[in-house]
Amino acid sequence: MTINIMTIIEETIMQIDRYIPVTKAKTELLDMIRNFDDKEDTIAITKNGVPKAIIMSMDQYEAMCETMEIMADKNMMKQMWTSAKEIQEKEPLIDLEDML
Repeated sequence: MTINIMTIIEETIMQIDRYIPVTKAKTELLDMIRNFDDKEDTIAITKNGVPKAIIMSMDQYEAMCETMEIMADKNMMKQMWTSAKEIQEKEPLIDLEDML
């Protein structure tokens, strides 16, 4: 089993669920915001068919910011890649409680 961290990130955070023209978005903005309570959609607002902006829930935005912060931390990313490699190579994992 191959673990690709970027694929996981793209599938969980960067997926655009709907594309809506800006003219429709103007009339449906309040409904779109209300719907964020029910589901976690990422909506692309288009102008002349080209995506120009994204609307997402605050929870999704915060999760994306946390992910970018982790990805910017070279030590954290090195640890994640090392852990992923160890899992792929079926190296024994150490239980956190055993470390303490």
